[in-house]
Amino acid sequence: MRSILFDAGPLIAAFSPTDAHRSEVEAKLARLAQEGTRLVTTWPCIAEASYMLAPPRRFEMLKWVGLGGVIVYPFDPAHLEDMVRWMARYTDAQAEMDFADASLYWLAVETGIHEIMTLDCKDFARYRLPDGREFQIV
Repeated sequence: MRSILFDAGPLIAAFSPTDAHRSEVEAKLARLAQEGTRLVTTWPCIAEASYMLAPPRRFEMLKWVGLGGVIVYPFDPAHLEDMVRWMARYTDAQAEMDFADASLYWLAVETGIHEIMTLDCKDFARYRLPDGREFQIV
């Protein structure tokens, strides 16, 4: 079964009726669901989306997560050392790797999944996995 990483941006767009990307994200999610594709993410992405969505949309999103709309991979505090190293590597005066992005980078390294649904195309296009592969943006 195909799995793709799911960033906070599309998660926000899917639950925000005024988001400019909502129809595009909904169409992609419908296509991926029809194909049987699993969405995987991390708690920092869920937290970021929850912060950005106002009630009642926040509650709808969290219920969807709870019902299995996305698989949430936990990580151990020991993994933070790697995430901080990657954040430092990809943060400069022009761009920053935030915690949610670093957690998805970690998840890609852990699982081998390099396809990602994101609205943050500019950043994920510049990240390179340890083996040199690029993220494939869906």
